[in-house]
Amino acid sequence: MPDKKIILTYNGLRELEDELQHLKVVRRKDVAEKIKEARAQGDLSENAEYDAAKEEQGEIETRIVEIENILKKAEVVDEEEVSLDTINVGCKVRIFDFEFDEEVDYAIVGSMEADPLNYKISNESPVGEALIGAKVDDEVMAETPNGVVKLKVLDIHR
Repeated sequence: MPDKKIILTYNGLRELEDELQHLKVVRRKDVAEKIKEARAQGDLSENAEYDAAKEEQGEIETRIVEIENILKKAEVVDEEEVSLDTINVGCKVRIFDFEFDEEVDYAIVGSMEADPLNYKISNESPVGEALIGAKVDDEVMAETPNGVVKLKVLDIHR
């Protein structure tokens, strides 16, 4: 089975690249300095600072590998080229939520960028999946963990 493509917007791609650069250039250097200082204290067998620095180093290296793997599998969506005829990854939508009787704006993003508290919903989430392919004035039903929600698409924009 081939690796699943990871969908990212250009903004999401940039954020990952920035994080990777920061980890490689800044954090690696910082943790190397911590390890050097801890070694200078002598006996490493009961040196908590050394153990903590080595653990931090392992976490940094793990995250670097994780980001590099994400970037290898990434399929980037150019928000400027996304059709606004139907909802897809890379567009923003205004929907009417019948349950809460309110309008809500969402950005539809890939699962790596999802941040529901900041109104970025994944195309793989129940609501995102229900919205994908919908057009303005369409009503969709999304089966969420809290039950079925009814939504109406009011606008699709960048």
